[in-house]
Amino acid sequence: MARIPSSAPQFYTVAEVAEMTRVSRMTVYRMVHAGDLPAVRVGNSYRVPKSAIDQLLSGGVSDDRREASGS
Repeated sequence: MARIPSSAPQFYTVAEVAEMTRVSRMTVYRMVHAGDLPAVRVGNSYRVPKSAIDQLLSGGVSDDRREASGS
């Protein structure tokens, strides 16, 4: 069995992202489809890189609609 290097990027499923961010899976899918959350398609599912989750949780990904309305 091949050993995965510790420097290999880590990916999360949509369900894992939803649980970590405390939103629904549908919300995560919407973010992926809108291009707000980068993801890689693997077969019929998506995988979100850990770096994107780190950025999302640190406030790096913004809600453009909220910024556009000035709220």
